[in-house]
Amino acid sequence: MIDVVALGELLIDFTCVSADADGYPTLSAHPGGAPANYLAALAKFGAETAFIGKVGNDTFGKLLSATLQKAGIETRGLVMAEDVFTTLAFVTLDETGDREFSFARKPGADICLRFEEADLSLIDEAKSFHFGTLSLTDEPARTTTAKLLAHAKTQGKLISYDPNLRKPLWRNLAEAKEQLLWGLSQANVVKISDEEVEFLFGLSPEEGARHILSHYDVKLVYVTCGKDGCYYKNALAEGFVPALQGINVLDTTGAGDIFGGSAMYKLLSFGKAPELLCDEELQEIVRFACTAAGLSTTKPGGISSVPDYGEVIKHL
Repeated sequence: MIDVVALGELLIDFTCVSADADGYPTLSAHPGGAPANYLAALAKFGAETAFIGKVGNDTFGKLLSATLQKAGIETRGLVMAEDVFTTLAFVTLDETGDREFSFARKPGADICLRFEEADLSLIDEAKSFHFGTLSLTDEPARTTTAKLLAHAKTQGKLISYDPNLRKPLWRNLAEAKEQLLWGLSQANVVKISDEEVEFLFGLSPEEGARHILSHYDVKLVYVTCGKDGCYYKNALAEGFVPALQGINVLDTTGAGDIFGGSAMYKLLSFGKAPELLCDEELQEIVRFACTAAGLSTTKPGGISSVPDYGEVIKHL
């Protein structure tokens, strides 16, 4: 049985590693895409995973397909398009490792996935269905996402969601807010950043988590706060776990996705509904996820930066 199937973007992250005298960057290519990073963490720790998405039938698309297979992620739901290119993201980093994105996606293959191309059997076989918002930025992927979510919900799957706001990809921020809030209305488990809580509600992490649980059918919220840590809340408990300290941060790309995948791995290991987890269990989940995410920032890229399970346990 598949533990988690994820829908969304699979792309190449080009990260600036240096620049010439005129400021033109030298770029290092890494496999990425938030749902793929999320699954890579789960697969690295031993979960059975599958991906639903679309890449171009080009050099980068073939590389990405091979990368998923190497990571142990089922790829029969990956469509290879003949008419559009694989999406590319360009990442610049500041001195603290924080990043800014720009995209070659007009359109990119990821937003061209049609519902009839999706392998529904992967959802039928899975315990959990995960999605983000990059598949909501444009059609036909937006309608495909809604239909696949509806199918997953009729099958009684656990729905996890990451708003993953990328402002340059939206026509305007009003549309972005509308779609991010729609995503919240569909989910049981949410991983959201403090910046996204501020964007959507103008609230602090603690207030935002309480607002989400009281206004949506969400059972468990993680509000990640970058280098500070993560605030968590369900119906039974709430608290804060600090981030991993004493590490040399190189690249934060994919850290939030790796947090989400690591947290889902631990959640599934308890075999309990998210609303029934006690404070001790939630602390264990969030400590594990914060540690995995922190260690990932010491290496470049997303999929390629997921630490080994033993390394995470050692730092715990």
